[in-house]
Formats: sequence, C-alpha cells, structure tokens
Amino acid sequence: MSDDKPRIAIVEARYYQDIADNLAAGVIAELDKAGYEYERIEVPGVFEIPAAVALAMDSDEGFVGAITLGCVIRGETDHYDHICREASRALMDLTLAGVPMGFGVLTVENREQAVVRADPAQKNKGAEAATACMRMIALTAMYETN
Repeated sequence: MSDDKPRIAIVEARYYQDIADNLAAGVIAELDKAGYEYERIEVPGVFEIPAAVALAMDSDEGFVGAITLGCVIRGETDHYDHICREASRALMDLTLAGVPMGFGVLTVENREQAVVRADPAQKNKGAEAATACMRMIALTAMYETN
C-alpha cells in the first residue's frame, strides 16, 4: 500500500456472499478509478457492520471513510425491521459523528431485487455507495480546511 493514497474501509456483511461480492465489485471499480486504496473487512451480517466501522475508524489504519455493504431480505418475522432500523440508526450516528460514509446495505423484499441492485451491470448500488463516500470525504475535507 502506498502512503500517499487515501484509504477507505469497505465493511461487508457476508451473509449473502454472492450479493456482497457483486456490491464489492462495483465499489472497487469506482475506488480504483478514483485512485483510492481500500481494505475489505468482513463481518457475518448487517447487524455487525456499525461496530466494525467504528473499530476501523478508531484504528491506526488511516481510513478516511467507510463504505458499508450488505443485504437484508424481508422474511416471515419482524427480524428484518429490527436489523434494518438498528443498523441504519447506528450508521447514521457514525456519520453524524464525522465518519464519511457510503451506505450500500440493500434492504429488499426478495432475493431477485437484491441480485439486480448488487449487479455492477444492472443497478450497481456498490458504485453508488463508493461515489457517496468519496463525495462525503471531499465535503469533510472542504469544511475541515475552513
């Protein structure tokens, strides 16, 4: 890794591995184009993403932002609602505390929706999350210098 390139933490929930891999492919393509370094950090599910982001950002690894990737598919119980609400809330708390972030956690009704949204050749939500993170990094830098 070169020290002159900014580094981003990509925190991926691996519960749906194929979805996570497609989201990450979209992210990595955007970061490579923009000249960012990155580290992929795997967690079991979406619930664990906020803690991993907080640990990464508090580390000495020099991360300037985070991109969160994962998927929650609605099931037969209200588990979906709890995970979506609490993970989103915790990630919003981190952004309000100053972590530039791209939110690439899919919250969908079924697997087919997730596949389309994660696919770099279709909706490419990973690329959107990368773009959002890079924009927030730039915005943060702009206001920190003033």
